Amino acid sequence: MSKDGTTLRDEARRAKSRIKSGFWKECKEDMRESIELAREQGVNESKAGRYFAERIGAQIAGEKEDQFYLKVKEMLLSEGEVSDAIGRLTDKPYYDTLSYEEKQRYTLSLSEKYLRALERFRRECEFDPLYKNA
Repeated sequence: MSKDGTTLRDEARRAKSRIKSGFWKECKEDMRESIELAREQGVNESKAGRYFAERIGAQIAGEKEDQFYLKVKEMLLSEGEVSDAIGRLTDKPYYDTLSYEEKQRYTLSLSEKYLRALERFRRECEFDPLYKNA
């Protein structure tokens, strides 16, 4: 049994359902169209292909947008990249309860999460206009 409580049998049923519903055929067609559009617009085809494959993988895994990423995305869309992003994202009441060392670890962890979210946001801005299901 996996960490989310699903068994191999459950995963096999879902995979069979995707095959029967034509999910993979549709994915292949969407990917082909998106890569063709990327080629026409001068976007790196191989980067676009990797990005679309990641999106399909996330879709299959049933991943949902995490709240932190949504908060970062909202901030970037409304104000762009700001110099005090970490300060804006800090949970102030929680931060005030931490010791000096814990504050350092918290800030470093928050910074790493922000950089990952920023990179994801940049990829989405580059490739989502090309993605049929975006």
